[in-house]
Amino acid sequence: MPSYPNLDSLGRTFELGPIRPPSEARSLLIRATRNCPWNRCQFCPIYKGSRFELRTVPEVVADIESAKAIADGIREAAWRAGYGDRVREFAAQLRRDPRYGHCVNHVALWLSTGSGAAFLQDSNSLLMRTAELVEVIAFLRKTFPELGRVTTYGRSHTAARKSVTELEELKHAGLDRVHIGLETGYDALLTYMEKGCTARDHVAGGRKIREAGTSLCEYVMPGLGGRTMSGDHALETARVLNEIDPDYIRLRSLHVSPMMSLWTRIEAGDFEMQTEDEVVREIATFIENLEVTSRLKSDHTLNLLMEVQGKLPEDRDKCLDIIDRYLSLPDDERLNFQLGRRAGYYSTLGDLADTEKHDLIDHAIRQIGQEGISVEHALLRLKNAVI
Repeated sequence: MPSYPNLDSLGRTFELGPIRPPSEARSLLIRATRNCPWNRCQFCPIYKGSRFELRTVPEVVADIESAKAIADGIREAAWRAGYGDRVREFAAQLRRDPRYGHCVNHVALWLSTGSGAAFLQDSNSLLMRTAELVEVIAFLRKTFPELGRVTTYGRSHTAARKSVTELEELKHAGLDRVHIGLETGYDALLTYMEKGCTARDHVAGGRKIREAGTSLCEYVMPGLGGRTMSGDHALETARVLNEIDPDYIRLRSLHVSPMMSLWTRIEAGDFEMQTEDEVVREIATFIENLEVTSRLKSDHTLNLLMEVQGKLPEDRDKCLDIIDRYLSLPDDERLNFQLGRRAGYYSTLGDLADTEKHDLIDHAIRQIGQEGISVEHALLRLKNAVI
């Protein structure tokens, strides 16, 4: 690919945080805060060893201006290269070009997908002073008038302490959605996992966001209760969500690696992970007890049955039927599907009908056994590779 002098001479960079929600994979990322103000959750390794910092408005504004300069530079380069208005086609070639750095690559990704969305990082931008966050959102909207959606992460504990008026100010400035890691609505489990909030915080924060007219996405973590608290986790989480009735409920199944604090509790015998089948049964209990008008989404690769999603309550039976189909499979077929999903060969239960892939996975299972490795260990390694 040829070099483009106007991109070589930009020299503009901006901060990018480590994570964003799966649904914001194509969004323009703007870092409003650094790291996590709580940073004690047993299941999260992302910000360990990093100090939380509130960025100043001028810092964030400068980053927005840099992102704009890069976007304009890519558009100019596309024109000079003869692409005209086909910016997305041109940007798709730049998104992985190492010559221009991660900031140009990121803006190119955003332009190539045409998502028209932006996400304010890191883990809890709601902690900013409301007036300052309003200023950041308004400037972002002014600089990128083409944005159709601006979203951010927030903690229930923080949202519960904002007034509805403050949240309405953020909505009017252009904040469309807040993503919250609810994880569980069971108080005993929230305490055990050191989540730093209560079920009451979840309800209060979620209701205030909804009352302000902002779209709300709540994340639930199947498997978080382990074998001891699974039932209460499913029932209490459904109860809390019934009180909030968010726009979206997203599933992100628990996986524990040595990088997580929870790993030491597993090694000590204090926490026992569930099997894949047990987590699937827990999800069924959770869905059976939901009385919401939310959209249930299963868009994270750690989920086994990613097709368990839809609009509730209309698609409840469809979701439960998929779970029943999986649990009704013979043991060897469930194992085949588990390994096939984790290895990236299967997306839905229907993929089991692909004879070529099915035979390939069966062969892999036999080979794993011959090598003296358990399939469970192989599944663990595959999960570790995607987090």
